[in-house]
Amino acid sequence: MSLVADVHEDHGATFEERGGREVVAHYGRPDSAARAVRNGVGAIEMGYGVVVVEGDDRVDFVDNAVSNRVPTTDGEGTYALLLDPQGAVETDMYVYNAGERLLLFTPPDRAGPLVEDWSGKVFIDDVELRDASDEFGVFGVHGHNATEKVASVLNGAGAPEPALSFVRGRIDGGPEEDIGVTVVAADAPLGEEGYEVICAAADAEDVFDTLLTRGLNAAPFGYRTWDALTLEAGTPQFESELEGRLPNVVGLRNAVDYEKGCFVGQEVVSKVENRGRPSRRLVGLRPEELPDSGAAVFDGDAAVGEVTRAVESPTLDAPVALAFVDFDSDGSNLTVRVGGDEVAAERVDLPFVEGSADSARLPTYPE
Repeated sequence: MSLVADVHEDHGATFEERGGREVVAHYGRPDSAARAVRNGVGAIEMGYGVVVVEGDDRVDFVDNAVSNRVPTTDGEGTYALLLDPQGAVETDMYVYNAGERLLLFTPPDRAGPLVEDWSGKVFIDDVELRDASDEFGVFGVHGHNATEKVASVLNGAGAPEPALSFVRGRIDGGPEEDIGVTVVAADAPLGEEGYEVICAAADAEDVFDTLLTRGLNAAPFGYRTWDALTLEAGTPQFESELEGRLPNVVGLRNAVDYEKGCFVGQEVVSKVENRGRPSRRLVGLRPEELPDSGAAVFDGDAAVGEVTRAVESPTLDAPVALAFVDFDSDGSNLTVRVGGDEVAAERVDLPFVEGSADSARLPTYPE
């Protein structure tokens, strides 16, 4: 359930469910909102699940489970994956060291199962876990002017850097006293400067109103716009590109530390890494018509892959798509099946759109 549903409704929001959580789909004109983010700044309520991990062994416990090294310093974060024994992605997450606890931001339907699974593996470790998704409000602030926006409302701290570091400060709460928030430097999932503002659930409505109306104004946007802009930025998403796939195939080199100690699935992903190249890779396509997710991709007469998602790009005013294709396909004669017909599709370098920052999740592969 959205923490600020009344505010969204005042702005004309249409809602949808993702991962069992109500989120804003759009406010009536998702393409206009996309252009507002690209040219200025926008704010979105994020639909994360949140897991709190406490206890003296919290860092070692999580570090032994996930694919990237968990930070040991308060104020730092990392992007990481939880893999199954075959190396496939079970969930992605952001892990933040908040002093006496770790905060894990997951897809909304993954927090509860993660707590249940890990609670059965604690044994003698000094670790306590809980699903705290209802305790926090999280708002994304993204766009060419996102840094200016955050600076216009944040008191007692400067905008954090580098990506996934965070600072604690306060923002103007209107006639009441200022509200305590944590501001995280995002890793540019939309291909623009970005931050996430975290607050107590009870303060969520005031925080969202502040982000929209105080200081530099921000346009509200929903997940239809998020989907379009992350695709334009070449950012793989959990449900469409990551779930059930090897991180090597997705090109998520920022999510795996091959030098750290053993974690579930490490042997498989390390073997693929040492081989030099995976069987498939994630590429950008410019098809002549908009395909559906799952549409077959052909190189000449040979089926070489499938589309994961496609949108009419609000920035390019043309169809764009992400697809997994055979690594050795040269891409010179690609087509995509649309409505039973095959239409030409040009393979292009990612991102589709150059914004104010590059997504940290841009697919990267060995030469």
